[in-house]
Amino acid sequence: MSSAGSAVTGNNKHVVRRGETADGTFELVITPESAGWGYSSLRVLNLPAGGSAEFETGQDEMVLLPLSGSCTVATEGEKFELAGRRSVFSRVTDFAYLPRDASVRVSSAEGGRFALPAARATRRLPARYGPAEGVGVELRGAGQASRQVNNFCTPQTFEADKLIAVEVLTPAGNWSSYPPHKHDEERDGEARLEEIYYFEVGSGPSGEGIGYQRVYGSGPGREIDVCTEVRGGDTVLIPHGWHGPSMAVPGYPLYYLNVMAGPSPERAWLICDDPAHAWVRDTWSGQPIDSRLPLTGVEELPT
Repeated sequence: MSSAGSAVTGNNKHVVRRGETADGTFELVITPESAGWGYSSLRVLNLPAGGSAEFETGQDEMVLLPLSGSCTVATEGEKFELAGRRSVFSRVTDFAYLPRDASVRVSSAEGGRFALPAARATRRLPARYGPAEGVGVELRGAGQASRQVNNFCTPQTFEADKLIAVEVLTPAGNWSSYPPHKHDEERDGEARLEEIYYFEVGSGPSGEGIGYQRVYGSGPGREIDVCTEVRGGDTVLIPHGWHGPSMAVPGYPLYYLNVMAGPSPERAWLICDDPAHAWVRDTWSGQPIDSRLPLTGVEELPT
C-alpha cells in the first residue's frame, strides 16, 4: 500500500496533502484564488490549549465548525460558546455562522481543530449560532453504499448567501458519494458548484487509517483524472467532473466535509448521476440501510 505522500493521482493540483498550505495557526488554507476558481474555500484552524486566533472574513461568508474541541467565537458584538466534540466520529456538532466583512476572534481553553468552510458572498447576513440539535441527520443509500449526511448548512436547513456544506460519515468498508455524480453545468436539474472534499479517517490498533477518492472527466473541457489515497487532513478539489466513489476501506470509517458554492443566482444543490452507473440507485429499494448507521448523533459517544 502506498503512503499518502506517494498516492497515485492523474493531476496533483487537485490534491492537497495535510500541511502543504499551512499558514501560522491555520493548518490548511484553500482560497478561491489558490484553487483557481471563484467561490468555494476552506481553512482549518489548529489552536493549542489556551490559544486564540483573530482574522477577517473579507469577501467570504464562513461557518466555524469544530472538528475536535470546543471554543468561544466572538464577532459582530456576539459571543457564541461552541460545545464542539471530541472528534468528527464522536457526535454531531454545533457551529457558528460568520458574515462577510466581519472581524472574528476564536479562543479555546483546551485547544482543538476548527474547520472554516466558506464561500465568496454578496449578501451580508447576521452572525448566528447553529445548535447541534438543529442539524438534520440523513441516511442515504443502502447496503454497502450506505452513509450518513449531516446537513448543517444546506439550502433546506440553514440560510446563507452562497455556501452549501455538509458532513458525510461512511462506515468502514462502504462506498459513498456513489453513484458518481457531477454539478458543473447550469441546466435543468443541475447547478454549477465548485466542491472541496476535506477528509478525516478513523483509527485502528496501529493508528489512523486510509481511504480513497475518485474524480474523472465529464466531457471536453472538463478533463480531470484523480484516484488518490487520502488520510486525515487531506483535501481534494473538484472544479468539475464526475466524483465518486469515496471509499472507506475495511477497518476504518471515513469522514469528509463537503464545501460547495458557485455562480448560480439560486443557492441550490442539484446533481446529475453518471448515466453509466445511475442504475445502482434502483437497487437500493431492495436493500436495508447499513445497521451501523447513524454513526453519530447529538450525544457524545463514549471513548
